[in-house]
Amino acid sequence: MTLLMAALLMAAGCTAAPPPPSSTLPPPPSPSPSPPARAAPTSGCQAARRLEPGTHRIRHGGLERRFLLSVPDGPGPHPVILDLHGLNSDAARQSAYSRLADTGARRGYIVATPQAAEGRMGWTLPHTAGPDDTGFLTALLDHLERGLCVRSGREFAAGMSYGAAMATALICELNGRLTAVAAVAGLNLVRPCPRAVPPVTVVAFHGTADRIVPYRGGHPLRDATGGLRELADLVVLDPVEQAADGWAALLGCTGRTTAAQARKVRVRDWKTCRGGATLRLYTIDGGGHTWPGPIDVPWLGTTARDLDATALILDTFDRAPAR
Repeated sequence: MTLLMAALLMAAGCTAAPPPPSSTLPPPPSPSPSPPARAAPTSGCQAARRLEPGTHRIRHGGLERRFLLSVPDGPGPHPVILDLHGLNSDAARQSAYSRLADTGARRGYIVATPQAAEGRMGWTLPHTAGPDDTGFLTALLDHLERGLCVRSGREFAAGMSYGAAMATALICELNGRLTAVAAVAGLNLVRPCPRAVPPVTVVAFHGTADRIVPYRGGHPLRDATGGLRELADLVVLDPVEQAADGWAALLGCTGRTTAAQARKVRVRDWKTCRGGATLRLYTIDGGGHTWPGPIDVPWLGTTARDLDATALILDTFDRAPAR
């Protein structure tokens, strides 16, 4: 189903960002998780020449891959965020839309905004056909650790739409390397891992009027017609709240509560998660396929202007227990 969903959304060419500015639950987990993938200290703190902010290129899997880099002031060590764009978007649009590169750097984060492979509209999810984006993003984190003073055990990923799917998939594939993940308008695109993983914090945002990735699940791309409609009818997504409950079961989270956060915003929270992690879902009543905050994207639906997802993501990352 994941492969079909990838092909379907690429056929749709759905966008997850504005132009740049003039821009069924998983099986029960095994009794004990595997150890985190790595805990070695970063070597970039001793690098004679550190990476500079701007556009960078690295080679992986025989391809030249590009990423934008934002670096905070000070010697470090600094935490790292991967900011992943949606389908038919790109690194520049994502950087402008999420504002993580600017706001995150001001709050002390190294922010890398990578680009999908040349000629591709989006990421290759794990175990699907295409460039090895899991390997590329792993190599990118390694590259940052060698070239910058990275705080070991403080690596994060955030994403919009299909970028959110890729970010949450990395929880499983990187097996504990990520401290926390933020998913905007895409938590239900990838199901939780079929096995236990080390504790990880997850924060998600989703609008109930999202017509591309429906909050209540079911068929995506509600406005599709013709052959695309026929393809969309082959895909059935879990409801977002069911997806959150699946992550709660996997991460050992108990004591679910729901409360009003702001006008038309509800927060589903769990009082206790294994290892001091956090699981939180912000539901925007009437919200579209959008990133809550100051940037309005009318063709993607209503934006919650009084909810700053960027600030809330960074607050969550700040509080997440280090590895």
